Amino acid sequence: MKETVLTFTPETTGVRLDKWLAEQDTLSLTRSVIQTRMEQGDVTVNGKVVSKNYKIRSGDTVQVVIPEPVSLELIPEPIPLDSVYEDDDLLVVNKPKGMVVHPAPGNQTGTLVHALLYHCGDRLSGINGVIRPGIVHRIDKNTSGLLMVAKNDNAHIKLSEQIQAHTFTREYQAIALGRFAEKTGTIHAPIGRHPVDRKKMCVTQKNSKDAVTHYTVLAESGNYTHLCLRLETGRTHQIRVHLAYIGHSVLGDDVYGKPFPNLTGQCLHAGKIGFLHPVTGAYMEFTSPLPDYFQAALRKLHFV
Repeated sequence: MKETVLTFTPETTGVRLDKWLAEQDTLSLTRSVIQTRMEQGDVTVNGKVVSKNYKIRSGDTVQVVIPEPVSLELIPEPIPLDSVYEDDDLLVVNKPKGMVVHPAPGNQTGTLVHALLYHCGDRLSGINGVIRPGIVHRIDKNTSGLLMVAKNDNAHIKLSEQIQAHTFTREYQAIALGRFAEKTGTIHAPIGRHPVDRKKMCVTQKNSKDAVTHYTVLAESGNYTHLCLRLETGRTHQIRVHLAYIGHSVLGDDVYGKPFPNLTGQCLHAGKIGFLHPVTGAYMEFTSPLPDYFQAALRKLHFV
């Protein structure tokens, strides 16, 4: 167990505690990790647990307790990885449709994490814990496409900061139901947990986070639209929830829309990601061609 004690000075008065702690090099923790530690009582101010939005007062003393890493119990599995790029700091993989990113109830084996553990060994960041080593961001099981993985904590922090600052490029392609009145547009609606079905997300003003999705119509066929979508924010199920909210659910989305014959899950592909390399600072961008299932859907609906 590691304990860090910090004392605040007058110039920090009024600053949110979680924000300030995330900026401290002595901790090297992301803001989201700090918030989790606060929720679990591992961060105290003057000996007392405080809320995530606590604002610093001059003379406050904060203690941060970082539990010892839990030994990883996941067993690496020799699952083939479609590696698009790899260096000492990060890995970009092309995840197939149907693969779960990290272990969860009902999916304890065969995940991307199991494949990463086999491929990378212990060369993965530990910031997101033992279940999600190296995972900076995720895409849904039935969404295909590009995913970035951090090999060390420094890379994880730098890449996470870009996501939080909305400077991380994430571009998707989807087939949606119906035709759009405007060829380009923005869906700006907050997303939070569904009040009844806790496995779903929804557009809501209650306990939600700001969410912005930009879209461009690529082509239309019958009552279907081929879209390019760019995420400004990255909320859980964001594209699926936003498109369903405006009445254009993603083709095959059996959670927010309805199933489609011979298609398992939604027709959604993460086709482009771009970011600044966490060490060199160089901008890097990667693209992934539309997978077979997506191209088959386009043919079936007479787009091509």
